[in-house]
Amino acid sequence: MGAAWDTKVKLTVFIIGRAGDVVQNEELTWLYAKADRYKAKIDSARPLTEREAKNLDDYFKIGLTFSSNAIEGNTLTLTETKVLLEDGLTVGGKPIRDYYEATGHGKAYDYMLTLAKDRTALLTQDQIQKLHKLFYALMDAENAGTYRTERVFITGTEYTPPPPAKVPAAMQKFVADMNSQRGLLHPIEYAALVHKGLVDVHPFIDGNGRTARLLMNLALIQAGYGIAIIPPVSRGEYIDALRASQRAINPDNAPFLSLIADCVIETQKDYCRLLGLPVRDSVVELPDQSAAKAQKAKDQER
Repeated sequence: MGAAWDTKVKLTVFIIGRAGDVVQNEELTWLYAKADRYKAKIDSARPLTEREAKNLDDYFKIGLTFSSNAIEGNTLTLTETKVLLEDGLTVGGKPIRDYYEATGHGKAYDYMLTLAKDRTALLTQDQIQKLHKLFYALMDAENAGTYRTERVFITGTEYTPPPPAKVPAAMQKFVADMNSQRGLLHPIEYAALVHKGLVDVHPFIDGNGRTARLLMNLALIQAGYGIAIIPPVSRGEYIDALRASQRAINPDNAPFLSLIADCVIETQKDYCRLLGLPVRDSVVELPDQSAAKAQKAKDQER
C-alpha cells in the first residue's frame, strides 16, 4: 500500500493549522490510534476460514447497502434489504426504484470486494465508472458509468461542482492527487478524502454519494480497516460535515474526518462481536474529550 503514513506530516498540520483546529486534530490522532488498536485486535483473529470471511462480507454488504441507500431517501428497511439481497424477494408497496437501488448497490459492493483483493492497486477512473455503472444501470442505463453532460447543484449548500466540460480534467486530477497522497496520510484519512474528493467533483448525474461511499470503503478494506457504515440517524451530521469541508471561506475537513473515523471504529466493534473478540478498548480518552463531546451535543440541540 505504499509507504507507511508519517506522523510527522500530522504534527506539521498541528503547528501550522488554525488555532481552532488544534483540539480537533488531537481528537483525530486519538481516533486513528483507537482504530489502529481495533485493527490489530481483529488481525490477531486472522486468517479467517472461508465461511467466516463470507459471513462477514454478507453481513456488511447488507448493512452498507441499507444505510447508504437510506441516507439518500430509500425506504427499504434493513430486513427488506436483507431479504432482497439474499433471496431476491420483494415486498409490495415500495417504489420499484428502491429495489433497483438495493440490487445495484449489492452488485457494486461485490465488485468493490473484488478490487480490494489487490491491496496495492491504485485508484483509477475505470474503477470509479464501473462502480457507478453497476449501481446505477437499472435506474438509468444510458448515464450509468458515464460522466455527466449537465450542470448539477447540491441542495442546501453554496458549493457548486465543476461544469460538465471540466469534469474529465477534474477527475483526472482527483485520481492523480489521491494516488500521490496514498501512504502519506493515515489510511482512514486517505479513505475519507477519497470520498470527499469524488463528492466535490460530482462526476455523475446521480448516485455520486453512494459511489463515493463505496470508493471510500474500497480504500479502507485495502488498508485492512474493514468498512465505514454511516448510519441513517447520522445523516444530518454527515451532510453538515461535508458542507463544512466545502465552504468557500475557512473550509474545515476535521468534522468529516472525525465522523468517518467514528464510523470505522463502530464497524470494527461489530467485527469484534461477530468474531467473539473483546470489544472494550483500554485507551484513555483525551483530557478534554468528555467536555468536547458534551459541548458537541449542546451545539446539535440548538
